[in-house]
Amino acid sequence: MSDSRILTLNSGSSSLKFSFHEIGRDRESPRLYGKLERIGEKEGRFKATTPSGETLVDEAVALPDHAFAIHWLLDRLPSFDIGEITAVGHRIVQGGPHHSGPERVTNELLQELHALCPLDPPHLPAALHAVEAAMDVWPDLPHVACFDTSFHRSMPRVAQQLPLPRRLTENTGLMRYGFHGLSYEYIIAELERIAGANAARGKVIIAHLGNGASMAALHYCECVDTTMGFTPASGLMMSSRPGDLDPGVIAYLLRERLVDIDELDAFLYQECGLKGVSGLSSDIRDLVAVRQTNAHAQEALDLFCYQARKALGALVAVLDGVETIVFTGGIGENASLARSAICAGLSHLGLEVVPGANEQNQEVISTASSQVTVRVMKTNEELIIARHTARLISASTPLPTVR
Repeated sequence: MSDSRILTLNSGSSSLKFSFHEIGRDRESPRLYGKLERIGEKEGRFKATTPSGETLVDEAVALPDHAFAIHWLLDRLPSFDIGEITAVGHRIVQGGPHHSGPERVTNELLQELHALCPLDPPHLPAALHAVEAAMDVWPDLPHVACFDTSFHRSMPRVAQQLPLPRRLTENTGLMRYGFHGLSYEYIIAELERIAGANAARGKVIIAHLGNGASMAALHYCECVDTTMGFTPASGLMMSSRPGDLDPGVIAYLLRERLVDIDELDAFLYQECGLKGVSGLSSDIRDLVAVRQTNAHAQEALDLFCYQARKALGALVAVLDGVETIVFTGGIGENASLARSAICAGLSHLGLEVVPGANEQNQEVISTASSQVTVRVMKTNEELIIARHTARLISASTPLPTVR
């Protein structure tokens, strides 16, 4: 297999992450990572780093929309001397019920994905705009869609069903999808690499805790269940999303006109979670810094960790035990306070954490005698996108090591 030179684009509602990888049969060479932030706001920001984390660029830039951001990125890429691009891989959060793997982007696929936009208004339209803008810029390159929901298609039917009338769920797309699948796919492959096949194929719970937060229960490297369901606003309490809510709460807010129906998505994605409970910030670092003097900040942290611990316990029940717990994502990788609070209620599983190892964000934070191995692992969605894209465009034997 000849080397593929893959540009990855990971579009959020107001951001665009990108990376550049060289992928060959026996090697993977990251060359560049970057992010365009605050797209659509008064002042955006452009950051680029080397794979080792060295800052190449960190500057303010006006980014009125995703199409502008893509074209602006194209103009800047030559300055990083990355050479020719072979293909472009895109992260698509919502793939609907029928997409179980990466796919070549075609006009037919784009039409189908546009029809799915009501399933995820905050994310999918922005992602599709970014894909179309990139295809405009690079019309002769192959573009590959990598779906965050694909990883969860292995869940048993009982884990995908919603308790609604069949007339609403049959052939309508109303189901539990699960998200963060690209992150889970990377982590389970990396776990197999560093801890061996037995560990990866055992009973594993991965906690992807970041601005968006979810957990997934895996057995034999496949997803058995996950906390996010129909939308990325569900499941765990998050930075600015509420997680699971009594549906009566939404009905009450609408009926009493405390929230307008047209503002509901923005309310659920931007005003709740850590931000709403603390009244201060959606960034856990800000809350940790003031928790000793700000009762609301401490309460928000307590609620976040309590709900995460409760969800983790439910996934233990799904798996009938757990052998490995992996913390990943911005909070999972860096917030030792959150990890210790979540693990504190799991001593009945024989789980023991070493406080010093946890505070230092070491790779293994459990004791040698702990019956559950607790790991801290850095995720890499961009690398998974690059791998999938290289496989799909290659006419030769697919690369190994994804699972």
